Amino acid sequence: MFTAVGETISERAGVLNIGLEGMMLVGAYVGFIGAYYGHSFWAGFAAGMGGGAAASLVMVVLCVRLGLDQIVVGIAITLAGEGITSVLYQSRFSATQPRLGGIHTAPIPLLDRIPVLGKTINGEFPLFSQPLLVYLGIAFAVLLAWVFRSTNIGLNLRAAGERPEALDAAGISVVATRSYAALATGALAGLGGAYLAIAGTGGFQDFLTQGQGYMAIVIAMLARGRPIAVVVFSLMFGIALSLSGLLQIAGINLSPEVVHMLPFAAIIVALMLFARRAYLPPALALPYVRGAR
Repeated sequence: MFTAVGETISERAGVLNIGLEGMMLVGAYVGFIGAYYGHSFWAGFAAGMGGGAAASLVMVVLCVRLGLDQIVVGIAITLAGEGITSVLYQSRFSATQPRLGGIHTAPIPLLDRIPVLGKTINGEFPLFSQPLLVYLGIAFAVLLAWVFRSTNIGLNLRAAGERPEALDAAGISVVATRSYAALATGALAGLGGAYLAIAGTGGFQDFLTQGQGYMAIVIAMLARGRPIAVVVFSLMFGIALSLSGLLQIAGINLSPEVVHMLPFAAIIVALMLFARRAYLPPALALPYVRGAR
């Protein structure tokens, strides 16, 4: 959810951030370091946001400022993020492999009493008893929807992705607008990675994200630039991720390979059903050169 909301911001501004996977991994590792040495989950989340934003600086400099190909640079960021975080973790923690403690949850009164949905299953957080950060993320998505619809900031972001020349003619820097959007995307991707490490697994692992950064890109496109729809599609993707535990409870035994394939199969089915409705701004992934036609 955090990463897909961040991708929605950059896509609205015309920046296709293929490097979300690498930014999530950087955020996961830096967030784990922050929580482990800072003895605070919130310190870890803040560090993860900083790590993701730092990784997105590569996208800002090479793509937004210099106009290089966003897809090529995004793939490079992903590969670099995978390699660097793996090497750093193995060189520092391969012998000890420390773990973080369990994160506190904030149950929603009455709803947390609903059978199955309100109860912990196989150690997973129930639907209505999540860490506080999840509720803050949903509130942020609602706020972002209002920003897109009713503020000058949202208007500038949309113009940077749809009619950048019009935004430039209005006296507002397209490069600055896209730079801020890319940095926000990196920070949210880092927060998503930090959440996986801190609340999801309780520690860092090599290639922790397992393709979820690419899933966030698909979710953002399917949501057509609407943050609330991003939350809904993210919930559906989360259900697909949780199918393994539900299938075990139902007594259905499937091979691990098939279970791990289910979320990706769900995304493929969603693309087949809704691909024509996917939202792509006209200037997406196109570098803006002032005065060029």
